[in-house]
Parts: sequence; C-alpha cells; structure tokens
Amino acid sequence: MKKFEGKVTLITGGGKGIGFGLATAFAREGSNLVITGRNEARLQDAKVELERKWGVKVLPLVADGADEAAVKAVVAKAHETFGRIDTLINNAQVSKSGLPLVEHTREDLDLAIFSGIYAAFFYMRECFPYLKESKGSVINFASGAGLFGKPGQSSYAAAKEGIRGLSRVAATEWGPAGVRVNVVCPLAMTESLQQWKVEYPELFAKTIKDIPLGRFADPVEDIGRTCVFLASEDASFITGETITLQGGSGLRP
Repeated sequence: MKKFEGKVTLITGGGKGIGFGLATAFAREGSNLVITGRNEARLQDAKVELERKWGVKVLPLVADGADEAAVKAVVAKAHETFGRIDTLINNAQVSKSGLPLVEHTREDLDLAIFSGIYAAFFYMRECFPYLKESKGSVINFASGAGLFGKPGQSSYAAAKEGIRGLSRVAATEWGPAGVRVNVVCPLAMTESLQQWKVEYPELFAKTIKDIPLGRFADPVEDIGRTCVFLASEDASFITGETITLQGGSGLRP
C-alpha cells in the first residue's frame, strides 16, 4: 500500500520547480493534493499532469500566501473538498536575491518577510486544527542562504531563518497534540537554475565543484522523497529538526 493513500497534502508553490517535484513525490505515494500559486494556468497544467499520471485528486487554488484572507480561504476550501489535511508544506517564497544588503529597501525586505514568514505563519495557524485531527505534520522550507550567510541574500536569509524559528516553536507547542514540524534546506536543480546554468556555464561549474556529491538535488527523487519520509510514520519521532539537502556543501557540526 502507498504511504499516503487517501491522505491530503497542501503544497504552496506547487505548480513549478521544487513545489511540483514535491507534488509528484506525494502523488506517487497516493496523496491527494492541494497546490497553490499565483499562476492559474501553471496550476491547471500541474493538476492535469498529476491526475493523469498518478490517479489522485488535485485541487489547484490561486492564492498569495501573504494575503491572510486568501490563506484562510485556501485552507477552508481544502477541508471542504477533502475533509482532512495531513501534511502542510510551505515551499513558496519571493525575494530580491542577488541584491547586497545596503541596496535593499524596506519594500525589498517586506517582500521576503511577507511571502516567507507571514505566509508560513498563516498556513500553519489555519491548518493546525485539521493537522491536530489527523496527527499530521508540517514541513517548512528554509535555505542554506540563512544557515551559512550567503552574500546577496540578506532579505531571503532573514525570512528563511525566521521560518526556522517559527518552526521550532511550533514543534515544541504542537508536539503534545501529535503534530510534527520540521524544516528542509534544499539545493535543487529547477527550471530557473537550468537557465542559469546555460547563461553562466563557468559560474555553474565553479558552484558544482563546491558540492561534494557533484550535483544539485532532483526535486522529486531527492527533495520530494525526503519530504515523503518526514511526513510519514517512518519519521514519527522526528520534529523540530532542520534537514540540509545540500549534497555535502553545507557541512556543519
């Protein structure tokens, strides 16, 4: 039997990149899906492909995670449609990557904070009653940018580290209710990174040299399967942890 047969996973930013990789990994294990994003056409395309390949039901909902009312509507619609929520994955994030700290404006910082911390907070708060019922889990996405102080990533790193703090508190508060909360920091090959590889081959080659495993993670097989594990009964005693999926480039004590 598949690990998530009859269960429901809500994934923000589930129409492309890592989010679509996550959706694929969970659909492959039988999970019905709620995927959100800001591009309706992309979400609809993802729905068609996921349902055709894996025979699950996919609910695509256009929503901005920084909009509290929109998040409330997404969670309410998810529960109305499926009657349960078992896993929440906060993957979506927007930021001014590559911009030095001294060139950031308040608006740039707000962009990262609202699409990151606020979105994760809104979704976690609204999903908690249903996660408590299902004894489910939350997987929040952070980044090596925050863990290791990557240059040009100040607002992004601030948002991601805020998400890690939020996650640790939630893990402590929600543990007695049987709800687990963990964090993943990925380094994955996406459509955007593939384009960057083509445009900057020398910089890409240098970046690869700094990764002991010599490659970026696959969104489905590396990131997706790890999240499937974290959301499953196999990880029933894991909560409050940060898992770095960096191919060895994020070695730390």
